[in-house]
Amino acid sequence: MKLIRKSCLVLILLFSCAALAQQILPANFSGWQSSGTPKKGADPAAVDQAFAPVLKEYGFTDYETATYSRETRTLKIKAARFTDATGAYGAFTFYRTPAMQLEKIGTMAASANTRVLFFRDNVLIDATFDAVTAMSAAELRELAASLPEASGTVANLPTLPGYFPRENIVTNSAKFIMGPEALNALAAESPLSPTEIDFSSNPEIILGRYSTRNGQGSVQVISYPTPQIAAEKAKQFEAAHPNAEGSPTFIVRRSGPLVAIANGTFDQSTAKSIVSRVNFEAEVTWNENTGLSKRDNIGNLVIAASILAGVIFLISAATGVMFGGIRVLLHRFFPNSALDPEKNKEMIRLDLRD
Repeated sequence: MKLIRKSCLVLILLFSCAALAQQILPANFSGWQSSGTPKKGADPAAVDQAFAPVLKEYGFTDYETATYSRETRTLKIKAARFTDATGAYGAFTFYRTPAMQLEKIGTMAASANTRVLFFRDNVLIDATFDAVTAMSAAELRELAASLPEASGTVANLPTLPGYFPRENIVTNSAKFIMGPEALNALAAESPLSPTEIDFSSNPEIILGRYSTRNGQGSVQVISYPTPQIAAEKAKQFEAAHPNAEGSPTFIVRRSGPLVAIANGTFDQSTAKSIVSRVNFEAEVTWNENTGLSKRDNIGNLVIAASILAGVIFLISAATGVMFGGIRVLLHRFFPNSALDPEKNKEMIRLDLRD
């Protein structure tokens, strides 16, 4: 047993070393040349000391930082790798701010002045230019294309954002949350605490700000593993946050495993209208044998048995007619001869006496 444990630890260390050895950033791209030796590591505090626990929740694995130069210009890039694209997307939304502008770089991107934040698959890039030019976005698109490409489920993005209402949402305000640390960091925007949500069931959350003609507030959609858990939590949320006069509006709606919550200064009809747009649609794939194949269908078995019985009957009838016809023909054309069946027929008698 000890040998097995030691072997497992060795394998884990080998895989970890292999992951760290895999380079994230290229040596050069679009005329930018890496200067010096890039820094690598697996400590999230080296990426962001204030929110290192948040990065761990998103599945942070390792990082790499490098400074690029081109003529008299400089570009600093910080790359963080996560276990999958879901973690990279979550970290991207966590650091993205409403003041940023949307960009077309990698999978998703946003920029503010000289800073550009984007991710591709499971790698998040934070780039800071000394000065932004008209070609900066194109240069970063070339960088995004050179990043390590993820495959399989690692490249899959979360499905929860697809259920988030888009109308009246404040641009870039949506935050994808996977744990209590991120929720605590965004406590000012969330109407619920980590204790109320209960992360022991591993829920996923998307939280955003909404602005309407009838008020402002936040909308939170929580995805629980099962509809039963979601129904129970929805009842708890409603009981803990009654809509008393003078208090902020708090509307809860459940759809399947999703619980949508609208909280803020908008009136109840507006809040209900927002959460009513959160509708879970289940996709069912049935791969179990239905028993309706020709081999397993009882109807086909009955029909096959009936056809077999009919064939046997026809063969028996034809054989009987042929046998009787031959005897008749022999008796007619060869009467009283050795071939006449009537002459050679024998009668079996039983002489039974008292």
